[in-house]
Amino acid sequence: MALPFGVRQKPSLVEMPAQRMAVVHSVGDPNEVGPQVFPALFGAVFTLKFKVLKPRGIEFKPGPPRARWPLPFDTPREQWVSLWGIAVPDDTDELPQTVPDVPVALETWEYGTMAHILHLGPFADEEPTVARLRAFVAESGYEIVGPHEEEYLSRPEAKHMKTIIRYPVAPQGA
Repeated sequence: MALPFGVRQKPSLVEMPAQRMAVVHSVGDPNEVGPQVFPALFGAVFTLKFKVLKPRGIEFKPGPPRARWPLPFDTPREQWVSLWGIAVPDDTDELPQTVPDVPVALETWEYGTMAHILHLGPFADEEPTVARLRAFVAESGYEIVGPHEEEYLSRPEAKHMKTIIRYPVAPQGA
């Protein structure tokens, strides 16, 4: 699988365009809310693909899911705010809702200058990778100006998990 935006295990800076996203907002421990979120998110996106776009002759390949974590990680997990998303075509103006009690909204996620790194291994072992990325940002003369974001390139049960970790950044003091 080709990795998006040239990501690798060494921290780097990249310019990313804004992206239209199918998004579910949740509050709670990701291990508990994820199983409720993903059926709604994937259901909406794949119904969009096969029942809305494909009959119109529009090809669309859904990318990997992402999550944004706007609160500090020392927040108790049961209070974590999560934004779970999958990129959709820019001209999408409506999403099919497939899970009644879990609304999927359309949002545009802004990007711009991002610092990112590829993490290999379980989510529980991300801290050293995050620390390397944060150190790289500071050493490069930048500061983090937005939420922690993860892009999941493999399923949680995969033997070799791959996760892109990224932050929006700006020059220090800008």
